Formats: sequence, structure tokens, C-alpha cells
Amino acid sequence: MLDANLKRMFEARSVAVIGASADATRIGGRPVAMLRDKGYTGEIYPVNPKREEIQGLKAYPNIAAVPGSVDLAICAVPGQLVEDVVRQCADKGVAGTVIFAGGFAEVSDEGATQQARLSAIARETGMRLNGPNCMGFANFANKMTASFHPAFARDMPEGKIGLVSQSGAFGGLSAMMAVDRCVGFRHVLTTGNESDIGVADCLDYLVADAGTEVILLYIEGVRDGPALLDALARARQAGKPVVAVKLGRTEAGAKAAASHTSALAGADRIYDAVFSQFGVHRVNAIEEFFDLGASIAVGGLPEGDEVALVTVSGGVGVLMADDADARGLKVTPLPAATQAKFKKLVPYAGVNNPLDVTGQIINEPDLFEKAMRLVLEEGSYDTVVGFQGAALTQPGAVQPSLEMWDALRVAYPSKRFAIASLMPQDVQQLFEAQGIPAFREPTHATRAAAAGAHFKRVFRRGFTWAPDAPAAADPGTGPFTESAALDLLGAAGVPTMPHRIAHTPEEAAAAAEELGFPVVMKILSPDIVHKTDVGGVRLSLASSDAVQQAAEDMLASVAARVPDAQIDGVLLAPMISGGVETILGVHVDPVFGPAVMFGLGGIFVEVLQDVTFRMAPFDTDEALRMIDEIRGRPMLDGVRGAPAADIPALAEALAALSRFAVAHRDRLLSVDLNPFVVLPKGQGAMALDAVVEMKGSDGHD
Repeated sequence: MLDANLKRMFEARSVAVIGASADATRIGGRPVAMLRDKGYTGEIYPVNPKREEIQGLKAYPNIAAVPGSVDLAICAVPGQLVEDVVRQCADKGVAGTVIFAGGFAEVSDEGATQQARLSAIARETGMRLNGPNCMGFANFANKMTASFHPAFARDMPEGKIGLVSQSGAFGGLSAMMAVDRCVGFRHVLTTGNESDIGVADCLDYLVADAGTEVILLYIEGVRDGPALLDALARARQAGKPVVAVKLGRTEAGAKAAASHTSALAGADRIYDAVFSQFGVHRVNAIEEFFDLGASIAVGGLPEGDEVALVTVSGGVGVLMADDADARGLKVTPLPAATQAKFKKLVPYAGVNNPLDVTGQIINEPDLFEKAMRLVLEEGSYDTVVGFQGAALTQPGAVQPSLEMWDALRVAYPSKRFAIASLMPQDVQQLFEAQGIPAFREPTHATRAAAAGAHFKRVFRRGFTWAPDAPAAADPGTGPFTESAALDLLGAAGVPTMPHRIAHTPEEAAAAAEELGFPVVMKILSPDIVHKTDVGGVRLSLASSDAVQQAAEDMLASVAARVPDAQIDGVLLAPMISGGVETILGVHVDPVFGPAVMFGLGGIFVEVLQDVTFRMAPFDTDEALRMIDEIRGRPMLDGVRGAPAADIPALAEALAALSRFAVAHRDRLLSVDLNPFVVLPKGQGAMALDAVVEMKGSDGHD
């Protein structure tokens, strides 16, 4: 449930500016000036003990002297005064305070200590804190600017986009981009040092805000991963598109040498997993970030993936088709009858898809509209992208084109449109004011269409997020032998190979007889992870005598090579042949918690790094999407005569592993199942090896 004080401060009907200045160019003067000049209708209370009036408003000596309640206090005082001001605001019952001053956790340990005291005030009193070291926020719906950034002094239309940015400067830059595009924001929320209010809080607010239809996230790092996951889940369930920029793509991964999974789980892979699982569209450039948000806010989402391309240039049409196909759109051919109709109009036209009206448009200016209407009336396309070349650089062509596109939009309300053309900025604004996303680069139009189709797919498919599963029974600290790890996972629903434990060569021979030949034999030790490195694996043992002799040799040789290792005997299992070797694992990310990994197995997994992750827990539908993401996915369909693998069994195993990870999240460090063999369709799947690490085992805290 959304925090009441958070809502009060972001929709404040009364604002106190502490440290207010009569100079509208100073940090303490800008918020007062912008609140007055932009039409804010709530109460404005300048607070400055040295003045009785500021910018035409009565000033007060301190926050306690302000009459009535205060929803929002803007703290525009130097850093050394901040803590005292925050306490005064809390005593007044202010819902939330914005802190502009820097010099806290971002600069020194002493600053971090001071910031921790601010956080404690917020926890103890329930007053929300935005910052410190932040630019504040702006609510354009009620014309409230709680910021000092000059970008907000410019006139901006109220829009449908909500922005959350950890960078104040980027929040201002985005506001300037919106003004230039004439596509307004509804909210711009910056978080700074996040002593209290973080990205997840702001995202929750935007999800709950009925007027926010598209959400943009600019993230540098996340402190409370589970809170962000919950907020993203609510955004997805509410059907609100989220476009994100996440800085820092370098691999800052975990250093657990014994775990393949942790070695492969760099921080950026985890963010990719989060965004994929929760339907967030990740971008890498600021231009694309705002462009997608603006296009969705202007044009809405399509009903599906099919796109028609109408162009005045065959070459640009091919360019757009290539881009659309690469981004997952369906560039399906026009119906044969439709192609024939247009061929009668322009015999040499390209009529498949793209539909190229050619240079004949110079002689027949209405040819483009005829092509568009044919596509809309006779095709089954969800989005139509039109490229008009340089036509819109000619002033006389702008109004007829606007009227054509607007008529099409009205006549076909279920369709989505995008126009690409060389055009001045003011012409782009005219089109977007009529609900037609407009682009100067053709592939930006197909890029936007693909993003819209992505969100429609995301919102249509099922989604569950239930991270609060009860903890499982404590399995102990370990360290776990392979047999103990297999048993622990098997009890949780992860399929594992049948196996036996033997402590002597004679017991090994008897166990092999029970299992049936041939068998594999492995050394059993909690201290030896990579068994092949010490001669601890023997394959294809086909008789009791062979097993007994192999056990004698293995126990003696491993003891000699690793004299300090605890040896608990040998493990025997049937020799499994066929199937596809994969790797499953769990990495516990320090920010987000347990993440499940999947990829093709074998000795090259860390070299090829063809793996994908999901945050636990998830269901089999999400597991299937996870499986489809790896580059080696065709291997599971069978190659060179091999049968198709049992993908449903693999998906069930991944989902079960995710439930195990959540159930043990407070103690778990990592899990590796390598190889996890997926047998031919209908025959199941099973772990042939397992390593489980818990806190408290092997010296782990």
C-alpha cells in the first residue's frame, strides 16, 4: 500500500521553502519563484529568519511559525544546518522534506554518519526524506516544482510520463528534452543519496498515480533490491510500460571460485534478468530512453507484432524491414490481392512489405494515402510506419500530410501509426500533438514500434511474483557431500539421478549390482568440488570386479593426492547416456537476492557464457522464456538426428530450483548442478552432480 506521507509530499497542497531567498536566481530563491510563476495554487511559505517578506510573500522565522499543516518542506540550507532543520520539520508534522545540500554519504565517512542520522529521523517519525544531495522533484499536474534546476523554469505541457532518476542533472536534462519535443512529463522525481526515499518508492508512487501512463527509470545503483522487484511487479500488473537506463555494464561479479554460477553472475547480468523477468525495456542511450517514452505516451501500444511499412524509397524500406525483423516485429507480406491492386496503380512498385510507392508520388501526391488505406483496409497489421522522405521539409506539404495522418488515425482507432521523415522540430511537434509519433530517422520509428509490441506481449502473458514463500526446514550448515546435496535438492522437487553411497570397495560392488551396469563412480567428499582434477571420477564401469578395483584405486589415490580432505566413501550412479547437458545454478546476489541460472553445460560454460538468469521464484512459463533466451537453444530441439529434449521437464526443474532458492534465501550461498542432463522428450531430466553451499559452511559467514 502506498505510504500516505509519500503521496502527500508528491502532491503537496502546502509548501514551505526553508532558506528561501529574495533572489530568484539562488538555490533558495528558485523554488519560490517557480512555484509562483508556474501557477501553483497551494500555499507557499518562505522561511527565513532575516526577512519578513520574500518575493512578495510573507516570510516566517522558522517552520514552527508557519500556520497550519505543511505537506512539503524544501530544505535549501547549507549542509551543517540540515539535521536541525529536518528535526524541526518532523516536530511540525511535515509529510516530507526535500534536501538539496550535498556533503553527506557521497563524500566521506563523516558525511555518511550524518546521513544515517537523517535516515533515523525518517524511520522514527514517518516523515519522508528526499535526498540529501538531490535536485528534488516536479509535479506538473499541480504545477508544483520542488527543485532548483533551471530546466523547470521553462514552460512544459503536462504529460503522461513519469521519470525517476537517481541523477538530478539527468532529471533536468530530461525535462529540457521534453520541452524541445513538446511531449510533457507528469512527474520528474530525483532521489539523490536516498537516505529514505529510493527508486522503488518513487516507482510505487507512479504506479499508483492514475495520470502516469509511461514510466522512465534512470538507475545508477540499487540499495533495496527486493523493494524494487516488488515495485516492478506492481508496474507490470498495472500494465504500465517501464523503460530503463542502467549505468555500469561492467562485470563486478561474485568471486566464489567453487561456483560456476557465481563466476558467471556479474552485476549487469542480474539487472538484465530483472528487466527481462519484469518486462522492463532496457536501453543504453539517453536519446532512445526519452524517445521510447515519448512515442508510447503519444501513440499508445499496438495490439500485436505485425507491422506494415509504406515508403517512398525502396532502399529505406529495406532498411526499416531489416530493423523491424531484427527487433522481433513480424514484417508479413501484404495479401496477394492487395499487391495486385497496387501494381495496377504503379506497375513497377515494390508491393510485398515494405510497400514502395516509388518516385511516382511526385506526379501523384495522393498515392501515399492510397497505399496507406490499402494496407489498413486489407492487411491485418497492428502498426503502420510510413516514410515520407524529405516531403515535410516543404512547408506546403505539412498541412496536407497532417490531415491525412489524422484522418487515418480517426478512421482506424485500433491501429498504431508512426511517421518517419526529414522534418523540422516544429513539424515533429505538430504530428505528435495529433497523436502520431514522429521521427527523423526511419529506424527510430521501427524501434519505437518494436518497443510498443514488446510491452503488449508482456502485459498479455501471465505473471506471478510471490517472493514471500515460507522458509524451509534448516538443512544444517554443511559442508555437503554430493550425495547430501542431491538428496536436499531432490526433496525440493529438483529431479536428481538415483545413487548409492559405499564406504568400502565391497560395498561399492554391491551398490553397483543394485543399480545395474554400467555405472559411474565418484569420490564423496565435502572438501573436493572438482573431482576430475584429483582422479575422483570413473565412468562406464561394467562389472562388479571393475567397480571393486576402481574403488580401491580411487580411495587410495585421492587420499594420497588430497591428504587433508575428508573422504566419506564413493558415490555410485547409473551411467546416463544421451540427452543434452545443461547447467542449472543459484547465485545469491547481494542486492536482489537469489537468482537462478540456466545454460548449456559442459566444460566450456565459463568460456562461452551462454547463460541466462531469473530472480527466484518463478513458474514454468517464465522458465520456458528463460530457456528460449540462450544462443544454444536449438540444441534442445535436436541436431544432426538427435531427438528433441524434454523441455517441459527442464522448465519444471528450473521452477523447483527457484522455489528451493527462495525457501533457503536466508542461508543459501550458491547451488551448481553441472551437468544437468535433459533426456529425450518424455523421459525427463536429472542432475548428475550437485554442489550446495550454505552460510556457516566451509568458513562462510
